Amino acid sequence: MTQRLPLAIGLVLYGLFAGQGATLAQERGAALTVAVEALAERDWPETVLAGGWLKPWHEAISAAEISGVRITDVFVDVGSVVTKGQALAQLADDTLRADLRKEEALLATAKADLAKAEANAERARKMIGSGVLSDEKIIEYLSAEQTAMASVQSAQALVDSQKIKLSQTTIVAVDDGLITSRTAQLGAVVTSGTELFRLVRQQRIEWQAEVSARYGPLIKEGMTATIEGPRGQQLKGTVRLVAPTVSTDTGRTLVYVSLSADSRAPIGFYATGRIKLRLVLALAVPETALVTRDGIDYVFTIDAEERARRIRVKTGRRNDGEVEIISGLTRSAMVVKTGGAFLSDGALVRVEGEAR
Repeated sequence: MTQRLPLAIGLVLYGLFAGQGATLAQERGAALTVAVEALAERDWPETVLAGGWLKPWHEAISAAEISGVRITDVFVDVGSVVTKGQALAQLADDTLRADLRKEEALLATAKADLAKAEANAERARKMIGSGVLSDEKIIEYLSAEQTAMASVQSAQALVDSQKIKLSQTTIVAVDDGLITSRTAQLGAVVTSGTELFRLVRQQRIEWQAEVSARYGPLIKEGMTATIEGPRGQQLKGTVRLVAPTVSTDTGRTLVYVSLSADSRAPIGFYATGRIKLRLVLALAVPETALVTRDGIDYVFTIDAEERARRIRVKTGRRNDGEVEIISGLTRSAMVVKTGGAFLSDGALVRVEGEAR
């Protein structure tokens, strides 16, 4: 009887351990295989979220400089790309050409009178001191020469003025650019100062972004920006200028971001984007490692017993499929790359391969 008791106890203990081993083996067989990854250190740019309007860099106006003439031809329309000095419209010039011929005739008469006065003055100079002509007569001839010279200059100025008016009958582009407005209508009689065309100078569009005043000192000329275009496209820009003043109504300041001419950004749309500041170190994990439940972000780590542990984290920037972990994890933590949505806290897992 005494010899059978240890044997019975041994059989019971064997059964218990064997059962636990079988259970553990079953759990191992049912464990989810996961891949883990260490936190990565990335130099990511700190960005400032901003919103603003897409507007022309500068606009230029081609207007009528003379009055009382009608438009006889219009050569361009809205959307036309023009170069500096290109003809945009033509005004009637028949009356001005007739006036020019009249002024040229008066100039010819003035030159003839000058030639006669110069001849008389030259003879008078030769007779000074001879007594043939009185001093009064000599002075008269010399004065007539000066008067004739002034008359020629005056007539020449009138001719030049008439030529300028004639040139103003051709409305030209004041710079390279894209026509955005046309009010010139065939047959309309214009007045001086009437705007006929408006264009975007050099086709340059800029994003006038509003940012919080506290970011103003951090933004410098030459920094890059990424803008979400109204058609879903991403536009690249460069900071041209930071406004020196802050709006007293909104507490925000304007940042002027130049876009490339080939961006073809539509004018007048509101767009949002980000301005890149300095590079800042980030501890990042793949976005697939992030599990969001009830609006809270978690990741799963693996402990020494190969069990999944759910950790609440605070996230920050995102870039190229990775997300920044601001708090909740240590630098040495190993996180589950994918499949976290199928895990529960404390679940037994099998690690696939080696952690990177």
